[in-house]
Amino acid sequence: MDFINFDGLLIGIATFLIIGFFHPVVVKAEYYWGTKCWWIFLILGIIGTLASLLLESVFFSAICGVFAFSSFWTIKEVFEQEERVLKGWFPKNPKRIYKDDLSK
Repeated sequence: MDFINFDGLLIGIATFLIIGFFHPVVVKAEYYWGTKCWWIFLILGIIGTLASLLLESVFFSAICGVFAFSSFWTIKEVFEQEERVLKGWFPKNPKRIYKDDLSK
């Protein structure tokens, strides 16, 4: 054992931080923009995917891949967050009109 390889551990830590970063981003994005912002996460995911494919470093390629697929997952979560808001689990933005407001 000549050296200790920390790449796997660092990728795991970075993955944890990236996923943790996206949780509040979903809540804030839905609050301010609703589901209209899904395309931003699609673009971020595509950019992350391209970066992952083009980078030579396995470490940075993996980080970009995690970022890309976290962005893609966020698209789903933004739509689910809207449902959570309509159920009353999260606060509504008083400056926006929601689906259930139209039926009243």
